[in-house]
Amino acid sequence: MAVYTDVNEEQLAAFLSEYDVGTLLSYKGIAEGVENSNFLLRTTGGTFILTLYEKRVNRDDLPFFIGLMDHLALKGLSCPLPIPRRDGGHLGELAGRPAAMVSFLDGAWLRKPQAPHCREVGRALAAMHVAGADFPIRRVNALTVSDWRPLWEGSRDRADEIQPGLRAEIDNELEILEAGWPESLPEGVIHADLFPDNVFFIDGQLSGLIDFYFACNDFLVYDVAICLNAWCFEPDGAFNHTKGMALIDGYVSVRPMEAREADVLPLLARGAALRFFLTRLHDWLTTPDGALVVKKDPLEYFRKLRFHRQVTSGSEYGLRAKDMIS
Repeated sequence: MAVYTDVNEEQLAAFLSEYDVGTLLSYKGIAEGVENSNFLLRTTGGTFILTLYEKRVNRDDLPFFIGLMDHLALKGLSCPLPIPRRDGGHLGELAGRPAAMVSFLDGAWLRKPQAPHCREVGRALAAMHVAGADFPIRRVNALTVSDWRPLWEGSRDRADEIQPGLRAEIDNELEILEAGWPESLPEGVIHADLFPDNVFFIDGQLSGLIDFYFACNDFLVYDVAICLNAWCFEPDGAFNHTKGMALIDGYVSVRPMEAREADVLPLLARGAALRFFLTRLHDWLTTPDGALVVKKDPLEYFRKLRFHRQVTSGSEYGLRAKDMIS
């Protein structure tokens, strides 16, 4: 979340007149994140999050994102609920941008998550996968294996500026992943970006999931691989097996994995690490100093990629035979 497009009280009042949420009391920008402009609104009808969708978000994808949040919330998952307009729709326009409002979720994200939090994340991720099974709209993953090479080509010539030898190593890694990527696994709606700042807790208990703007249809176990990367490494780069076991234990308590999913988990974890390395590398090389977007170190995910390369079995992440179904 961030603020790229500012709005004034007159614009907001006109926008809110299309909703049954009362009158504006206060609003402030939310600085975290990178994709859209977000504001915390307080009205006489409650507290809400207002999102202005910036140019990096395809307007054609908005019905999927908003419809998914509505679907999941109605299924009982704790996530933002889109607020309907008086005309029955959810999308309006504000300051020249598509805009929508969602309910406000209490809680805060954890800077230092521990194993019990990872277990809850695994459980919530699986619950999302189950709840999304009958969501009727599909969205292709725009950052899957077939998209990595074009993204890499935009940064490849400058990669060795980041670390000597990086270009050759990523060339080789990309070839391996393209050749070995599976073609048939259980799939459905995945979050695809369930990092700690997208999960809220209250007194150690998970209170909700947010930011579904990378959600798409893909292999369900790929979402687990993303979470292993996001939640189970320590600041010094070491993989925390206790956290990995807890995350997987929480996940399979709701949705057991198939043996074929467990078999490819190390490869998918490599792919997830490469995906985030490539997007971070692109932003690192192309974002001017002083821009609103905070650049994140791509080498963090390069080091994770090297770890996953040494893993030969899902058991090294904490998967046990009893967690799987044939």
